[in-house]
Formats: sequence, C-alpha cells, structure tokens
Amino acid sequence: MTPPVFAHGHLRLYLLSLLAESESGMHGYELIQALGERFGGTYLPSAGTIYPRLAKLEDEGLVTKAADGRKTVYAITAAGRSELAARESELNGIENDVTDSVRRLADEVRSSVNDAMRTLRADLAAAAREARTEARASGQSTRADGDAHGQSRAQLQQAEAVLTDFRAAIRSELRMQLSRGELKREVVDQLRAGLDELRRSITAALKQ
Repeated sequence: MTPPVFAHGHLRLYLLSLLAESESGMHGYELIQALGERFGGTYLPSAGTIYPRLAKLEDEGLVTKAADGRKTVYAITAAGRSELAARESELNGIENDVTDSVRRLADEVRSSVNDAMRTLRADLAAAAREARTEARASGQSTRADGDAHGQSRAQLQQAEAVLTDFRAAIRSELRMQLSRGELKREVVDQLRAGLDELRRSITAALKQ
C-alpha cells in the first residue's frame, strides 16, 4: 500500500505555510494547484481533502475567508502566523517529507510506464515467435505459403491490437498525470527512450 503523502495533521500546517507566502490570500483551487507544483505534478489533492481542513483552520481562528465574486479567498491570521512560528521546526520536517514523497511518487510513475513497456515487449515478442514457428511448420508448398500468409495476417492483427491497447493505457496515464498538475518532461523523455529501445528489440526479433 502506498504510504500517505502527509502524516496526520501535517497538511493543515502546510496549508498555513502556503497562505503565509501569499500577500493577498488564495482561493481553494489556487492552494490545490500550489500543492501540485510543490510535488512536481505527482500529487494533487482533491477539493474534498482541502476544504474541510480550511474550514477547520477557520474555526480555530488561524485563517479567514472572504468572498471574491463566486470564489472564496482564504488568508492567514496573526494567530495563524504565531502557530507557524511556534511549529517552525515541525514545518521544516514536513518540507523534508514532501521532498521524499515527490521522489517516491515520481518513482511510481516511472515504474508504471516501465511495466507497460515490458508487457508490450513481451506480447510483441511472443507474437513474432508464434508467427515464425507457424510459418516454418507450414512447409514450402503454395498452399502452405498461403496458410502461413493468412496466419501471419492474423498475428499482425493481434500485434496491432496490442499496440492499440498499449497506446490507450499510456495515453490514459499521461492524461491523468496532467489532470493532477504538471506532466514532467522526465516522464516523456523516459517514454521516448523506452519506446526507441522497444522498437529496436522488436525489429531485431522480427529479422531472426
């Protein structure tokens, strides 16, 4: 099970620190985006996670809220700044935990991409081996050649289906990552490098 990004009570303190950095206050959506930026797009909390904590901070007199058109602006109070000052060492520890969480979440993203590429590589290699085996078993006669050609076309269709499934799965992962914040360039570079390696591997297998 993936460990939580924030320990109990740490998210509310981190929200206070974000508000303390803003001179004019922040909307709830801006706080969510700010958290996403701090985590390099690997973590984006939901509104259901943020707003109850803001309401609790307001009840405790640590933040205020004011209407700004259809949105609500939250601002830290003097009591909130005193709370931050009193817990400065704890906040420093949270910053270190955030750094560790960013690295862990980035590793999970890379792992999911690598797993998908390994699965595709195995499926395509298996399809190539089956096609070669069936072609050799079919013999050299005209009829056998025709059968082998039909079987190869079936294998091609299977390979294309695997490619379509892979593209859809990776596209879904990338769009989900983008919806959470920022799609990191390192992930795209890794995807490009992995696909180049996969292309070379499959091309070599098909030539055997």
